[in-house]
Amino acid sequence: MATQNPPVQGSPLVKAAQGATAYQYKPLSPGQLAWRRFKRNRMALVGLIIVILFIFTGLFAPVLAPYPYDKTNLFNTWRPPGRDPAHVLGTDELGRDLLSRLIWGARVSLVVSLTATGIVVGLALLFGFLSGYFGGVWDYTLNRAFEVIGALPGLLFQILLMLLIGNGIIQVTIAISILGWPGLARLVRAQVLAYKERDFISAARSLGASTPSIMIRHLLPNIVNPLIVAVSFAIPGFIGAEAGLSFLGYGINDPLPSWGKMVGAIGRYLSSPNYLYVGVIPTVALALLVLGFSFFGDGLRDALDPSSDRARI
Repeated sequence: MATQNPPVQGSPLVKAAQGATAYQYKPLSPGQLAWRRFKRNRMALVGLIIVILFIFTGLFAPVLAPYPYDKTNLFNTWRPPGRDPAHVLGTDELGRDLLSRLIWGARVSLVVSLTATGIVVGLALLFGFLSGYFGGVWDYTLNRAFEVIGALPGLLFQILLMLLIGNGIIQVTIAISILGWPGLARLVRAQVLAYKERDFISAARSLGASTPSIMIRHLLPNIVNPLIVAVSFAIPGFIGAEAGLSFLGYGINDPLPSWGKMVGAIGRYLSSPNYLYVGVIPTVALALLVLGFSFFGDGLRDALDPSSDRARI
């Protein structure tokens, strides 16, 4: 009976066998799974593109704006969009370029909304952890504070506060932040209450982990996903709040442009339809931005929640 010769080392058969043996399946990380779910949502991708364009425009406004936002030209006023190649979106009553003011208005909205978001998230984490983790007097006192702030008429309180502290970017950010943190703090409190009695937290306590270590290393990673989703939905509210205050004249000081202040120009020219473009253009930009954040937040919620039917792969 003929014997079969062993395969020669280095032959294609041996290489294929070695490659099959060396290959190991690597499961996707939670971040990779979330991105896979996110990119399958087309509207979420559209929202992400809008948000990225908005951030890029705000960051590079000094480079992208064709003119300074406060440059006036009384000999070139009321140029409608498309009439003058030097002013694509036209000019206003002072001859200022609307495209430049729109770009700088995006920068103002970016600064106010992201700064307010940072303040709100910091306050929400601080008071949410104090209320949920320690309980007792902390929980009772902070819950009463949540209820009092939640009962305040938002816009009227912000206007009153602006009358007391004045107009400006810092003042608007403060006015928005004061009323924006209780909702997120309640979310953090609820998440902390849900996790603080879990076995892994009890194990960390039994091993002598300090309270700050338990909060930062064990609780925070477990509550960050719903917090990110809540923040993505809160940012459009901050943008709208800034626009509303500026629309009413209690926001950003002149000559710094704001989309809300530009939208407010509609009221002065309702009797002249030819001039409505001054307020319509920033209104469309503001609506697109809020819509973009809404799409992005909706997709992010589904991507970070594997139990969602739409999030299943």
